[in-house]
Amino acid sequence: MMAQYEKFVAMSKDGTWKRMPNHKHLIDDIPKQMRPEPAAKKRDGTRCFLRNVYTEGLGFEFVMFFSASEKRVVSIFQPGLYLEGLTGYMHGGAIATILDNTLAACSLLSTGRMITANLSINYRSPVPLGSVVLVDTKVDRTEGRKTFVSGQVQSVDGQVLHVDATALCIKLESKNSPQQQARSSGSPEST
Repeated sequence: MMAQYEKFVAMSKDGTWKRMPNHKHLIDDIPKQMRPEPAAKKRDGTRCFLRNVYTEGLGFEFVMFFSASEKRVVSIFQPGLYLEGLTGYMHGGAIATILDNTLAACSLLSTGRMITANLSINYRSPVPLGSVVLVDTKVDRTEGRKTFVSGQVQSVDGQVLHVDATALCIKLESKNSPQQQARSSGSPEST
């Protein structure tokens, strides 16, 4: 895992990639201009689902890197023992979780505030617990408020494709946007 981490840290030195900080709350990773409305503030006592295990090495151990020019996020991920499904392998729901997190981060960092509307996953081969894999995601295209992203989970040497996925993310409108104001006022433009 450290070799992969060092590789991406080195690529971050020229500014083409950026290491995303790890926080207890996802909102801490979102640029201020893209954060949700004040009504969606984090609450005391909550933690990001992926950061919910206090002991290192047992849950979701990952670091994300973002390339704005490529509209791409790569997570270096090592599944911990608490993510077991079939004996010795990662649970499919945990795979879906890390994929959803990385695909959503890719869309969020590339296009702004959004929410996952659809996630489609193809499981190809099981992910052994404790192995190091790359979760590689990219924005395929944007159409209005829709952002289409795709990704895959593969071995660090690229020889084993564990999972591939696609997602549709919908950009959230600000309460101050003309579309939201028209809807809330009941004006004819909102129908």
